[in-house]
Amino acid sequence: MLGLMQNKSLLISSLIEHAEKQYRDSEIVSRTIEGPIHRYTYADCAKRSRQLAKALTKLGVQQGDRVGTMAFNGYRHVELYFGVSGMGAVCHTVNPRLSPEHVIYILNHAEDKFFFFDLPFVPLLEAVEDKLTSVKGFVVMTDKAHMPQTKLKNVMCYEDIVNAEDDDYQWPDMDENTASALCYTSGTTGNPKGVLYSHRSTVLHALAGLTVDGIGYSNKDAILPVVPMFHVNAWGIPYSSAMCGAKMVMPGALMDGKSIYELMEMEQVTLSAGVPTVWMMLLAYVKETGKKFSSMRRTVIGGSAAPRSMIETFRNDYNVDVLHAWGMTETSPLGTACHLKKKHEGISEEDIVTLSLKQGRAVYGVEMKIVGMNGEELPWDGKACGNLLVRGPWIASGYFKGEGKGAVDADGWFDTGDVSTIDEDGYMQITDRDKDVIKSGGEWISSIDVENETVGVPGIAEAAVIAVPHPKWDERPLVIAVKQKGANVTKQDVIDHLSKTLAKWQLPDDVVFVDALPHGATGKLLKNVLRAEYKDYKLP
Repeated sequence: MLGLMQNKSLLISSLIEHAEKQYRDSEIVSRTIEGPIHRYTYADCAKRSRQLAKALTKLGVQQGDRVGTMAFNGYRHVELYFGVSGMGAVCHTVNPRLSPEHVIYILNHAEDKFFFFDLPFVPLLEAVEDKLTSVKGFVVMTDKAHMPQTKLKNVMCYEDIVNAEDDDYQWPDMDENTASALCYTSGTTGNPKGVLYSHRSTVLHALAGLTVDGIGYSNKDAILPVVPMFHVNAWGIPYSSAMCGAKMVMPGALMDGKSIYELMEMEQVTLSAGVPTVWMMLLAYVKETGKKFSSMRRTVIGGSAAPRSMIETFRNDYNVDVLHAWGMTETSPLGTACHLKKKHEGISEEDIVTLSLKQGRAVYGVEMKIVGMNGEELPWDGKACGNLLVRGPWIASGYFKGEGKGAVDADGWFDTGDVSTIDEDGYMQITDRDKDVIKSGGEWISSIDVENETVGVPGIAEAAVIAVPHPKWDERPLVIAVKQKGANVTKQDVIDHLSKTLAKWQLPDDVVFVDALPHGATGKLLKNVLRAEYKDYKLP
């Protein structure tokens, strides 16, 4: 027997329609590439999204066609999120930090029909245009006054094509499983792989973000997504924000500590989200200037593990709660969030920080388990360490065009490539990536643990830990660190500090100081580059 409920498809267009009706005056504020601050409402955004959809239809874009974007966080990019997906096409965000070779591969693999991009990326597109096989036209995301001189063929101005249309457009009804957006993995090994989201998966993911045990977005928030819109759909923030009518504050291209802080204060931001490297810059700025946050009370940290020192600084010095979260491109990305349970009321500040170091409990909709080397499921005791597997309605079932066959097993479990523990309360903690864990004398040493402790050493700005060969122990940890400006920290200072918290066998055998560490397109440390560079390194 089936229930007698209406079968209304879960579509991305319904999010902006809801925002227009229920939160029409809520603001979207953007620092533009051209310079000035742009400010308008969800009602304006909805109107222009319909105009954009109408313009795309006139250009010949059909349902299922991929429309590429290469843009920072701004209002025009938000319109593309809703306009492209809403009309039934696929919004394909491209990371500008990727190598030109990967950009060419991704655009050709996705078969983008049209490509929208911000002004700073004109030279990149000019350099790769002759190698693109499917793009029929380019749209510069600016107005007529700022249109650049360019060698690109069939170039259009975003404001011209949008303003040429009225908003008399009806969002089409379609199967909620229709593809809505396409994001590619960062491709640190081999070619990037495409993750193809659906309207259903995106709407359900947005709902999970609104739950109190998810992220807890609400209409009372002013949200500044530092995480880029070209990286896993800005962690779903534009969709969740439209769903609850939260004010969105878009930082544009300026991601330095000063610029982010000024925007936070000017727009009274209450919540932000980003990777640890951005927060390092922000914290360095406020510490150097002696400034405080007047409105910011929560920050979501994901992408890589947040060091204890960062969580303590946010909480103790600036009264900002840190919500540790975990996910990846293949999980849309929200998988876990580290909220305290009722039972944790009254625990000490030290215990709160210790618990906050974990990536948290699975949000509703995500199942997870850890398995051993032979595939056996391991207990949730906080000690057993194994490969993390997940499944759920916003977890990838495969990759675009069948790349990387066998993405899930026969029971639908996706192997994340992360090694983790899960405790009896369901809190998951990433101990390492499968390829980054250090195997020493039959024991596993977490490179993440050693890195996080190293960043807590006074005078250390950033650190990476890799395994180097050892004739007796197979592998041993090597710390590669960047000093803070003017710091005089030594190798012995690092070892002495780590000795306070790490077992003797976990201590690094050496510490190397460098001017900078290599980062990938999403801001993560490129340990594969470091492993290649130090593959012949001789430990003392």
